[in-house]
Amino acid sequence: MLDVASTSIFKWDGATVSSTEGTMNSNTIGRVSTLASVALALSCSAQSGGSGFGAGSTGGTSAASSGGSSSLGGTPGASGAVGGASSIGGSSAGASAGGNVGTGNGGAIATGGSSGAGAGNGSGGIGGGAGGAAATGGLSGAGGSVDGGNGTSVSLAPPKGALLGLYYGDKSIAATTTELGRQVPVHLVYYAWDDDWTKGDTASDLSANRIPLVNWEPDGIDFNDIVSGSLDSTIRARASESKALGRQFFLDFAAEMNGDEAWSGNDPTLYVDAYKHIHDLFVAAGATNVVWAWCPNVTDTDGGNKTTMDYYPGDTYVDWTGVDGYNWGSTGQGDGWQSFQAVFSRIYPLLAAKGKPILIGEMASTELGGDKGAWISAIVPTLKTDFPMIKGLAWFDVNKETDWRISSSSASQQAFIQMANDPYFNP
Repeated sequence: MLDVASTSIFKWDGATVSSTEGTMNSNTIGRVSTLASVALALSCSAQSGGSGFGAGSTGGTSAASSGGSSSLGGTPGASGAVGGASSIGGSSAGASAGGNVGTGNGGAIATGGSSGAGAGNGSGGIGGGAGGAAATGGLSGAGGSVDGGNGTSVSLAPPKGALLGLYYGDKSIAATTTELGRQVPVHLVYYAWDDDWTKGDTASDLSANRIPLVNWEPDGIDFNDIVSGSLDSTIRARASESKALGRQFFLDFAAEMNGDEAWSGNDPTLYVDAYKHIHDLFVAAGATNVVWAWCPNVTDTDGGNKTTMDYYPGDTYVDWTGVDGYNWGSTGQGDGWQSFQAVFSRIYPLLAAKGKPILIGEMASTELGGDKGAWISAIVPTLKTDFPMIKGLAWFDVNKETDWRISSSSASQQAFIQMANDPYFNP
């Protein structure tokens, strides 16, 4: 995928694309976008200790044994020791509940910590379920949506609709904002193993109230070295620096592990062991503001999904499940022209079964072989009817293997602008 440095030229597979956002070197596919557009239930952030994205300092959930794993929620705080807000009727029910809340209004506030007023009219969570189930590792802060219909809420998940994100491979953030008539708040950026991704774009995004989507690429890294602990100094440094950010962001480690990226040599057991080791070091460092996104390729190396879920690290290690997928059309790659629904129809049931919000970490459509404008226009209706658990997607806005750009044609551009301003992407 992509390695991002700090200069003004992006390079993929030997090709060079100018940009104002940074430098990227791809060893393989490098398709990405930037997942954004999150209305973050601000009504709960002030009272749950949240700052912007709800990474609370006074009410985040604490350890899993006391009602939700610290691996997901806001920074552990004084009132989160028993898992959620007891002041709004949330029981400190222990690991299985993480702080049950009321019957709907203000539900998600339990995940961020105590708040006398709740999140307000259901904006922080829906239903009377747990405010941080053990299966999702607890939750803090940023509102939260129903997780699989069971009433739990998950960090950075919008209370309704979905988040829209972009990878800025065509225009700058400012120019794209002008083009779309709105800011897209989730920014996907790729980083190499040794990059300090807590600085630069990540810090800038947080200061601009965008959500960073950090894609951490272990190119050239032997996963046995991760498991053995010989790379712990790098992992601990990123964990400490992540904690210091004090606000929530997505971390997507070694995406598309089941596909041609083959980060662990397509060894599911080795991948899972490495993922867990990294996650555990982050938790030990107190980096509970990190929201862990697990994003396999839409198909395995054989074109199906027979082994996809073998790479799943486990419910306590994953906050959002995810997927990267594209409509390749008649480019000669993929399965020919596919609708948005067709691209993700096979993997969606596997991901939805985990009961977590789903993130499309990379996606786009070619112009070749069909009507790209119509393809884009079908996204929101399809999310509503077929993929309700997809709570965020990131468009890969660049001309690379094919012209994935928003502006590849006037029809594509107009359809995307209309989609970006749809209320579904403005939750």
